[in-house]
Amino acid sequence: MDAVSGRTLLDRLAVATAGLSRLCLWFSALGLIVMTAVIGWQVWGRYVLNDTPHWSERLSLFLMLYYVMFGAAVGVRERFHLGLVFFKDALPPGPRRAVDVAVNLCIGGFGLFMTVYGLQITQSTWTHSIPSLGIPTGISYLPFPIAGVLIILFSLEHILNDLAGRETPEA
Repeated sequence: MDAVSGRTLLDRLAVATAGLSRLCLWFSALGLIVMTAVIGWQVWGRYVLNDTPHWSERLSLFLMLYYVMFGAAVGVRERFHLGLVFFKDALPPGPRRAVDVAVNLCIGGFGLFMTVYGLQITQSTWTHSIPSLGIPTGISYLPFPIAGVLIILFSLEHILNDLAGRETPEA
């Protein structure tokens, strides 16, 4: 425990990850709003102006990758991911904690996979360009390693809390 603030390392980690989670959630919401506006403009251009913007569909897909990946990372922190809780909840506290740790190790492993291979595909496509947007293709793949790191961090927080016998604080 920190003598100055009275907070443990887990408390400080919870504050940091809650802030990151909230930031990701806001970023995802903003991406969804912008994507909705872009699709609205695409429909307006196609049916009213008879001139579909060539960039709108690609930009919508680009935005979707970002808000879905960051939303998925938030889902890991908030424990919104899929799970068979019926069996786990039937276990006594000790084995239940072991199952929680094992599940979060698997989720963290998936985050590591996303980080490593997401970085590889981002780097290998960085020199290619998306013609309709004029940006490197690698930017499209960048949310995978970023979300992977967040998933690892959020899984690690859950593991540390499970081992300490604490619940992960909400955002």
